[in-house]
Formats: sequence, C-alpha cells, structure tokens
Amino acid sequence: MRQIVLDTETTGLEWKKGNRVVEIGCVELVERRPTGRTYHQYIKPDRDFEQGAAEVTGLSLEFLADKPPFADIADAFLEFIDGAELIIHNAAFDVGFLDNELSLLGPAYGTLRQRVTVEDSLLLARQRYPGQRNSLDALCRRLGVDNAHRQLHGALLDAQLLAEVYLALTAGQHEIGFGTMAEPERATSRVVLAQPAGARPVLAVQADELAAHAARIESIRRKAGVCLWEPVGAPAELEPA
Repeated sequence: MRQIVLDTETTGLEWKKGNRVVEIGCVELVERRPTGRTYHQYIKPDRDFEQGAAEVTGLSLEFLADKPPFADIADAFLEFIDGAELIIHNAAFDVGFLDNELSLLGPAYGTLRQRVTVEDSLLLARQRYPGQRNSLDALCRRLGVDNAHRQLHGALLDAQLLAEVYLALTAGQHEIGFGTMAEPERATSRVVLAQPAGARPVLAVQADELAAHAARIESIRRKAGVCLWEPVGAPAELEPA
C-alpha cells in the first residue's frame, strides 16, 4: 500500500476568505515504510498573509516572491500523490485549501478525493486519546517522537514528524508479518530399536512387611467394606521370604 503523509502551510486559516497555499510537504510510505521519496514546494500566493500567519510559518512575501504559483506546480504535485492514501492531520483544513487551489485552475482538475483516499490522523488520535490534546506537538511528546527541532511550522518537517506519529499511533494494526516468517523446518522422524531387556529381578517379601500389609488391608476392609487393592475372590496369600 502506498501512502503519502501530507502537510500544507497557508496565508491564513480559511480558504473561503481568499487565503492560499504557500507550502506543500509530502513523505512517501510504501507498506508503512518510508521510501526516502519526498515532495516539497514553496508557492507564491499572490496575496498577503493574515496577521500572525507569517510568524507561525516563518515565511514572508519577500521569500516567496520568486517561487512558482500553484498553477505551475499542480501537475507535478498531483502526479506525486496520484492513487495514494493521504495521511493528513486535521484533513478537512488541508483538503479544503487544496481543493480550492484546484478549482481555481478549472473544472478539469476536479477534487483531491477523485484522485486519492484520505485518512485523518487527528480523528485517529481522538479515538485513541479521547479528551486529551491531540495536536502534532502533543502527540510527538506522548508517542516519543523527537520534535525538539520544530521551532516553526514547516510543511515538509511537519509531514516527516506526522509520518513518525502516524506509524506509532497505528502500530500493531498492520503488518501481521506472515510474509516475513521463516519457513518452518520439515518434521523428521527416526526409528530407535529398543535393546532386549534382561531378566527382571525377583523381590522377596519379608515376614514383617507381609504382616504389616495384611493388617493394613484388613483395616481398610473393616472401614469400607471392601478393599480395592485386594484381588477379586479370596484374599491373596503372599508367601513370606
């Protein structure tokens, strides 16, 4: 299974207010293992940041001035994610922005979900940790993912952290491992011939042992009415040594 862990950075919180995508970061997983393939792109938004948004990302219009617009990178981006399952934290946010960017290019581009499936890691985290904080930073701390180098929001860095968080969050749900099990050794058998036994020793019963045995049998018979150790019929007579 091919999965793409995706994150975006934007000029503000709502695409309906005209905000745009300024950065996309993607990390590829195949069979839940990082392949080393990533996609990272800064995008010129052709509009200003909302108050506070630039501080969160560390980006500026000056930095983005020579970057391509979304229209120029759309085909390469869609080729990278095509047919995959996208893993996104708070998927409604990123999908909404990306669908808006595609709509600005015309109806031929359709929507994201016409090309991919989407798994929201925030919903997974809320199911596993109900009532707790489930931001990316909170999950990194809870699941032991090192995010000390995350001073600002960056799409590729956040996608890399989310990939680690997602794998830890869903550990044990996949990869049962039948394909990696070693083939069991074939059962073998061999015939061992027993050596002929020698003559069995004959043990003689001592007179005091015979008397003690008879007394014990008689005691059991009186209490129980029958003695299971006594042969059927007449009591056995043991000959003393």
